[in-house]
Amino acid sequence: MELDFERCYRAVDSRDQRFDGWFYTGVLTTGIYCRPSCPAMTPKRKNVRFFPSAAAAQRTGLRACRRCRPDAAPGSPDWNVRADVVGRAMRLIGDGVVDREGVPGLAARLGYTERHLHRMLVTEVGAGPLALARAQRAQTARILVETTDLGLAEIAFAAGFGSVRQFNDTIREVYAAAPSELRTAARGRSTEPAAGTPGAINLRLAFRAPLHAEALLDFLALRAIPGIEEVGDGSYRRGLRLPHGPAEVDLTPLPGYVGATLRLTDVRDLAPAVARCRRLFDLDADPEAVDALLSEDPALADLVAKEPGVRVPRAVDGFEMAVRAIIGQQVSVAGARTVLARLVAATAVPAPSEPAGTSPPMSPPPESGSESGEPAGLRPFPSPEEVLALPDSAFGMPTARRESIRGLAEAVATGHLDLDPGADRAEMVHRMTALPGIGAWTAGYVAMRGIGDPDVFLPTDLGVRRGAAALGLPDTPSTLDAYAGRWRPWRSYAVIRLWRAE
Repeated sequence: MELDFERCYRAVDSRDQRFDGWFYTGVLTTGIYCRPSCPAMTPKRKNVRFFPSAAAAQRTGLRACRRCRPDAAPGSPDWNVRADVVGRAMRLIGDGVVDREGVPGLAARLGYTERHLHRMLVTEVGAGPLALARAQRAQTARILVETTDLGLAEIAFAAGFGSVRQFNDTIREVYAAAPSELRTAARGRSTEPAAGTPGAINLRLAFRAPLHAEALLDFLALRAIPGIEEVGDGSYRRGLRLPHGPAEVDLTPLPGYVGATLRLTDVRDLAPAVARCRRLFDLDADPEAVDALLSEDPALADLVAKEPGVRVPRAVDGFEMAVRAIIGQQVSVAGARTVLARLVAATAVPAPSEPAGTSPPMSPPPESGSESGEPAGLRPFPSPEEVLALPDSAFGMPTARRESIRGLAEAVATGHLDLDPGADRAEMVHRMTALPGIGAWTAGYVAMRGIGDPDVFLPTDLGVRRGAAALGLPDTPSTLDAYAGRWRPWRSYAVIRLWRAE
């Protein structure tokens, strides 16, 4: 990916936070790389190089700035927008696929050879899949070192390193400090005890301002499924299904960041848990770019000015979002929520101390001083296999809709339908609409919220049409769909605006 030197340098000179995560500034004389908004003195032009990713900067031997923490910057919004192979690969790497399945697994998911995938990633982001995964492992390790009491050897394997020596060497290379030194420095900076409950990992999730937190929480509260999620006191809390076991997360929007409290069955799930939380709250979006385009339409300009930074509430589980969409066909939000609650209640739940189908926790129980522990309370949404095992009486819906959900669950369970963040969006829609009882609205809703397509429009949606009518826009599906072309490539955000205007 080509970076315009002059544009990047102006962003660095003005310390423009909007560009954090878009690119990284390498300072050759100091051997460090920074965010564009780093408060340090602006380096001379001749001493600067710009990189499209932290991994690319690390490949040249630069270490992360301790002052601006470039590895904690919001992710590039490019990976939310792009539907090509590189965009899909970046989303899957962020979800920890390379750590779990290796580069061969990542390449197989994308349908390319390892060599060709490596070549595409190096061309676009300056680093191959292993280097990108290594940079993410280093960030995960730093978080665990600075925010937990886990032993350093345990952190090494939890973060995905193959050995303690590899862990130590990488941390020294990336942060110019040993892991023990990072921990000592973090404790020296702390002026108060960490918030949250014992056994929890507490993080700050960065985002690009503005963030309209009220719109996010209102949307999620209206659709919260009892036993799975809840909203209250300015926070959103829910259960997660992660690769190594269930988890529970509490997200609280605060000035400048979203506070996240994670309770994990296995600390190896930290990176995918963070990736899914960021995706759920759409934290890697570029709200200024979205709002700038939508505000060009006089019909939306006042809404954008009144509520800047409205995001698209996305999903932590594509299958869950697909089931929600099928149940929500031609019923009210409240009605769908009631049916979903019954479905969840009918699902067999394993005892908290023995999570079914998961690896045993790597770390000792909380009372032994570990920051990891079995999550309790809210549970994950049922898996496709659990849904398939339910009797007819558990669904509480017409036969045709029940069979649509079963067909969906079977397609996901067998791998015929991919609803992961790295799914091919066009292929997903094609395969979903080929299933019995699933039409364009359902597939579009899943594309928008389940796999994060920013440019989906739902012209037949009743709420969208009502919102359009309230704003004086065309409200018939065909005319509204044609009108919405001016909102590309941010039509998903326009849908949320119309729903709020209803």
